[in-house]
Amino acid sequence: MVKSSTPGSSSQTYLVGNTALTAPLLPVGLYLVSTPIGNLADITLRALETLAGCALIACEDTRTSVVLLSKYGITTRKISYNEHNANERSGELLRRLGEGQPVAVISDAGTPLVSDPGFRLVTQVIEAGIPVIPIPGASAPLAALVASGLANDQFLFAGFLPTKPGARQRRLHEFAAINATLIFFESPKRLAASLGDMVAIFGGERKAAIGRELSKMFETFYRDDLTTLAMEFSSSKPPKGEIVVLVEGIGEISVSGKDIDRRLTELLAANPIGKAAAILAEQTGRSKRDLYQRALELKQHDD
Repeated sequence: MVKSSTPGSSSQTYLVGNTALTAPLLPVGLYLVSTPIGNLADITLRALETLAGCALIACEDTRTSVVLLSKYGITTRKISYNEHNANERSGELLRRLGEGQPVAVISDAGTPLVSDPGFRLVTQVIEAGIPVIPIPGASAPLAALVASGLANDQFLFAGFLPTKPGARQRRLHEFAAINATLIFFESPKRLAASLGDMVAIFGGERKAAIGRELSKMFETFYRDDLTTLAMEFSSSKPPKGEIVVLVEGIGEISVSGKDIDRRLTELLAANPIGKAAAILAEQTGRSKRDLYQRALELKQHDD
């Protein structure tokens, strides 16, 4: 097996099953290569060919990536490229690209740049007139979406929510009136708190789904309304593994008259009167003034 580390050198081989294939010499470019999100068999043939044919692979964590690369007999030179060294390493990657070397970027799992560093590098490469080539493949948000049972004609991927409660709640308010399925990444230890905030801000009646350990041995989906899911995860130990949370959009729900008081009561638990009325007005299309008056009555009754 011969490593291809510079343009014009012999291309290296890679393994598909027990068959050794020879990777072609690639033209210069930044190759954004999607890797499996769990099951190593989800790698594409084009991704293997690209990783074997590049001069250099920039990995989020070389210790993680070596497991995948070793399985398929790929010995291309690797360097780390992550949020801690992105600024420093971008210069080296741009230099190599400028010298005519094809460079691949991969994350620990899934499609690079999705909740991972690399956006600035891509813009710099484009500005330098060097091709940027996406190599499609596994994506946790899309895998979770198609299996969620929620509408998939419109969706918004929001990445990770803020870790602090106040910032997380403010972020959720930004999504409360969006007419599209919402997709979030979340830490297992913060899942219960985030679901509780979603109940307070979105309304507990919204349908939702939680995907855990997608494509892996213990892949699990939970599908119910937000209230039920919040209660389930608040009364159990935090789940293990990677988590994707999906919530139906505002246009797919309706709030009947008998539910208004319940929704206002939920919102008042975490918001001032004006804010609670404004949120429910956005969600239902009802008069903000009428909802404010009703919220005031409920607040006075509780006091």
